[in-house]
Amino acid sequence: MTTLHTPRLALRPLTPDDLPHVLAYRNDPEVARYQGWPLPATPDSVAGLVSDAPLGAPGWVQRAITLTGGELVGDVGLNTQGPQAEVGVTLARHAQGHGYAREALHALVTHAFTDLGLHRIHASIDPRNTPVAALLTRLGFRHEGTSLQSYLHRGEWTDDALYAVLASEWTA
Repeated sequence: MTTLHTPRLALRPLTPDDLPHVLAYRNDPEVARYQGWPLPATPDSVAGLVSDAPLGAPGWVQRAITLTGGELVGDVGLNTQGPQAEVGVTLARHAQGHGYAREALHALVTHAFTDLGLHRIHASIDPRNTPVAALLTRLGFRHEGTSLQSYLHRGEWTDDALYAVLASEWTA
């Protein structure tokens, strides 16, 4: 199984030992506010994040985001569908604002284009999540459009903003 490394992070497969930490940050209301999983997250729902599937396998494949000292600070996922994929990232509240999401997504997208040979990567976000919109823009994703009130999220009709980048744009 692929582990990706950056100067400060390792993106490695999640293990059963990680699940109490994942459950804690995924149930933090500030962390979960714009995320799509049902609340409360349960031990069974996060257990499905543990997988020996390689990055690039069809469907969502999650990786733990750990600091070089080993502390789990979040997770990142790649949902591959043929030559395209969706990315997502979640960080524990104490880990936000340190550039970890940018570093993790940069490593994941670079791997997806360079090693997996994917053509297009996209992210679907709630446009009220302005820090993530800014992050995607800084990474070179373009805002491709917003579907108004397109899905029911925790009892509220919610907009969906789509961001994407092509392999040719990433390597340029």
